[in-house]
Amino acid sequence: MSKHNNRARVATRRFFGLTIAFVALFFGALSSPVSASGATQVGGTITGSDCDAIASDYAFRIDGSLEGCVYGTITSSRSHPSGTYQEVADEIFIGTYNGEPGTFAMTEFYTEKRVDGVLVFARCKHPIVTGSGTGVFEGVSGRLDFKDDVVAGTSEYKGHLSF
Repeated sequence: MSKHNNRARVATRRFFGLTIAFVALFFGALSSPVSASGATQVGGTITGSDCDAIASDYAFRIDGSLEGCVYGTITSSRSHPSGTYQEVADEIFIGTYNGEPGTFAMTEFYTEKRVDGVLVFARCKHPIVTGSGTGVFEGVSGRLDFKDDVVAGTSEYKGHLSF
């Protein structure tokens, strides 16, 4: 066998090896819940309150990537003549992620709009308070966004966590 054929064979193996590695990394990245920035995407549903462990202004259960309860204490609120209502609240999530327990604090920024007393939309942003995580959430940062589907009467959350 000549040197040229041996070099060609090695080059072909390297090419196919690199191609297989690239394809594996590409499809692995597509199936992973972690984005390129290192943030883990989370999401699920918001249900009625079967949460009563802590005195608070409100409480509700979330299911999905996160399982547990959110408790909130309203720190400010404002109603506008247009029918828009806004509030800010201090919140704590007590629950699990991947079956591991922990807690973290959030600040809620809530907005809703009503026309003739009928809810038209409701949404809120919940940035995680830096340094507030315990247990599985120690060192966590990120944000959860909640949105109500006023027609269907359902609510969901989506967001990202960075550890």
